[in-house]
Amino acid sequence: MKKYLLYALLALGFMSCGNKNERLLTSATGSIYECLVVTPSAGEVPNAVRETMGADMYGLPQMEAIFTVSCVTASQFDDFFKSSRNILFVDINEHKYTQVKALMSSNVWSKPQAVVQIQSPSDEAFLAFWTEKGEAVREWFVREELARQLYFYRASTNKEARARLNARGYDMLIPEDFMLIMDTTLRDTHVLWCCNNKGPMRKDLVVYDAPYVSQDQFLSDTIIATRNAILGQLITAQVEGSHMGTEFKHFPPVSRQVSALRDTVGGFYAIETRGLWKMLGGEAMGGPFVSLTRLDQVNGRVVTAEAFLFAPGQKKRNAMRQIESILYSLEMPNERQR
Repeated sequence: MKKYLLYALLALGFMSCGNKNERLLTSATGSIYECLVVTPSAGEVPNAVRETMGADMYGLPQMEAIFTVSCVTASQFDDFFKSSRNILFVDINEHKYTQVKALMSSNVWSKPQAVVQIQSPSDEAFLAFWTEKGEAVREWFVREELARQLYFYRASTNKEARARLNARGYDMLIPEDFMLIMDTTLRDTHVLWCCNNKGPMRKDLVVYDAPYVSQDQFLSDTIIATRNAILGQLITAQVEGSHMGTEFKHFPPVSRQVSALRDTVGGFYAIETRGLWKMLGGEAMGGPFVSLTRLDQVNGRVVTAEAFLFAPGQKKRNAMRQIESILYSLEMPNERQR
């Protein structure tokens, strides 16, 4: 996984063409993180796309693809497939195109829907483009899915938990079904902890802030050391002495810079850290976690919002992505989500 990923879509050579059709659209079909790939024919092109879009998602305890991919040829792409929620359409025609171009669209045949059309004069030109930009195309689809989920959460939030965060000067769309567990201060760090323990999965959200001291607080090693210190003290298990820590051996945590899902007023700078948590000291428990670490410039604080999941024996990709989207609603005092 690359440490940094630029989200400037112009760097991809992308052009945005939002849906201008005012007709009533049908609801999109398919599950979250499913992608339909449409290519002129079978062979090397769809195989390359499937390999990238269906690569293993980092930071899960078992192999799960970033996207569940289905492939059809252009001749098979009929009305049944046009309602798919995510569509990657590859059009290769030497008579129509002289260079590779990627166009992004939303809500073309259904809603909500994300569509990327890649136009290329040849298979070779497409494969060269895909080798360089394929992961960024995949990331665009991921962020579209995150944004959809975040929009869903806006309808019903935990007002008490948000009020506690507002008292600290920032906000996050904590869903209503997350119960406020703790609002406390550990040394110089304020911590708010919410949990959804309904059904077969346990989902947790923790937000903690501390005074800004230096830029080193945004380094991966510092972020992990801070989470181990805070969550290791906060979260324990039944076995005496057991506490939360971070897995380093099999899936060491990785960090990268990320940007907002949508435009913001006031800017957005965050470090995403992704990996596995585990209980240390005797208790056999663990699962995936992801966090965003941000700077509150107004109050001189470093704020980290983390989501982690406990779901033994179950698929975790979709649930992890759903709670991950909540982190992107973390709003600092000097900004406003558009």
